[in-house]
Amino acid sequence: MSATEYIGRFAPTPSGPLHFGSIVAAVGSWLDAKAAGGIWKLRIDDLDPPRVAPGCIDSILHSLEGHGLHWDGQPQYQSNCFERYQEVLEQLTHAGHVYFCNCSRKDWQHSEIYPGTCRPLQHSTGRGLRFKSLDGTIAWEDRSFGTTQIDVSSQVGDFLLKNAHGIFSYQLANAIDDCDMGITDVVRGADLLTVTAAHISLQRALQAKPLRYRHLPLALTSEGEKISKATHAPAAAAEDAPDTLKRAFHHLGLGVIPLDDVHHMLDEAVSKWSVGR
Repeated sequence: MSATEYIGRFAPTPSGPLHFGSIVAAVGSWLDAKAAGGIWKLRIDDLDPPRVAPGCIDSILHSLEGHGLHWDGQPQYQSNCFERYQEVLEQLTHAGHVYFCNCSRKDWQHSEIYPGTCRPLQHSTGRGLRFKSLDGTIAWEDRSFGTTQIDVSSQVGDFLLKNAHGIFSYQLANAIDDCDMGITDVVRGADLLTVTAAHISLQRALQAKPLRYRHLPLALTSEGEKISKATHAPAAAAEDAPDTLKRAFHHLGLGVIPLDDVHHMLDEAVSKWSVGR
């Protein structure tokens, strides 16, 4: 597979430093791109400026470089794309895929997903804008899980495209960016399966080219929780990169790679990943 046939990406949110779970996702997507002879891009998902921690973007770049995970081209920042998101939001609105919503989270606090309260009310204004999700199931061939089906009505619902504070949603921005950046393959954690269904819904509404997806096993704490900022996961320090990479390779099923230079380790991991593709 040539580089033009495979374009992957890693898209961290700069609300905190990269931790082991982040490195697992970054390593998995980097290995998948390099094993395919492809391109690996970096996108910083800084959609919500108040949530961007001071110095965090520099920390993310430094951590990736320290782990030998070098990206192709210049990083893209979602904060530079707000006009593009608004343009596509208006396009979706004119096509009848969007409606105004006046509900707060408290209004549907007893439901796991938004129950569609405002969809039939046809508000002319509202607190936010929601996507009219498709009926039935969204199905795709996941490169890890095989045929994967998500029931839209019970697992996705009508998700926000822009909230009451005027902030564009993760789903909208990521779907647009993946399309605009020419992304062909998305490799990320298995906790985002329902998000993938939302992204595919948007791609279909925009008549965009389908992407390939591969969802990785989640890195968990000893208590079985996802390693994340919410579980106070420690930062993945560049000076600990060899040990962190060894743990990531083992988590991703590549076994033991008994080397200490990050670049040699990554080369060996690419060859192992290629066999397993």
